[in-house]
Amino acid sequence: MNVIRVASVPAAHPYVSAIVDPTLIALLPDPIPLDATVPGQWWPPRWLDPDYLLSHIDDIDVLHVHFGFEGVEHDDLVAVADVLAAHRVPLVVTVHDLVNPHMDDQSHYVAKLGTLVRRADALTTLTAGAARRVADRWDAVPAVLPHPHLLPIDRVGVRRTPASRPRVAVHGKFLRANIDPWPVVDALVDSHLVPDSISLRVDLDANALTSPRADAQLPGRLADYRSRGVDVRIHPPFTDHELVDYLHEIDILVLPYRFGTHSGWIEACFDSGVLPVVPDCGLFHEQLACNTFGYGTDRFDEAGLLCAVDRAAAAVRALPGGDDLDRRRMRATQRREVRRATAQLYRRLLDTARIA
Repeated sequence: MNVIRVASVPAAHPYVSAIVDPTLIALLPDPIPLDATVPGQWWPPRWLDPDYLLSHIDDIDVLHVHFGFEGVEHDDLVAVADVLAAHRVPLVVTVHDLVNPHMDDQSHYVAKLGTLVRRADALTTLTAGAARRVADRWDAVPAVLPHPHLLPIDRVGVRRTPASRPRVAVHGKFLRANIDPWPVVDALVDSHLVPDSISLRVDLDANALTSPRADAQLPGRLADYRSRGVDVRIHPPFTDHELVDYLHEIDILVLPYRFGTHSGWIEACFDSGVLPVVPDCGLFHEQLACNTFGYGTDRFDEAGLLCAVDRAAAAVRALPGGDDLDRRRMRATQRREVRRATAQLYRRLLDTARIA
């Protein structure tokens, strides 16, 4: 059986590595953009440049789009689909985000996603809820393939160090469009939970301080949190190793998302034994079992948040010690199944293309 050459947008992403069996699939490296300024930069994706794609069309068997198309001109996406169709190269699209977490105005993104969905030879997504929404909007039915483990498999289910009080964290990242941590942190700080029942940690990426969404009150806000016993940390974005360490320093992670669809952080929490508390605005709760609270663009159920965190804290106190080998085995089995399904999908599309 020939190895399938897959151009992935992008290739250098942990999710993509997780779903690809390297014995069956040759995942081509991301082409370096002409104006790249940082090591490992894959954006803007050259595989979505119709001229570049045409000049390298004989090097690929499948094009699989995941992320990064929001910055591509709509006409170029149409042209890319035309090039693929003319050369009988299948287009696979995984719908990770029904709405883009980096954007306030979704209109252009949704139009581009719609074009990719309609022109795709096959669709996948992560949850049944996302599949239903794609079917309702575009009359196309994706295959549902769950997100495999995000942490290295040998770090899944590793023994956790118990804390006298459950350690609750809120990470504001770089204050991208869908992240609004302040109502969540304010509610926790003002609650009966801090400091009697839980300890609270707030993280920000260093570039959040210069974000357009960082107002003049941010330094004072952070100083106030510190004065009230909150562990506030500002640092560069985590490396993969630092993310593993972070997750083993906390017990509960509250995701402060006003909108969104899926999140890799939920998968990382499951791998490390952290309990996620997630908003009900997306499909986060369908990825894995989570405590949820009401949070959206114009609503916040503060009481629901506190109840969800309290439930999670009680669950943390009841967790057994030791390595969770069942969790590790489950994730290893899931990865094998997703890799097998992905390879079968590619093979089926190529067989169809050959007889078309």
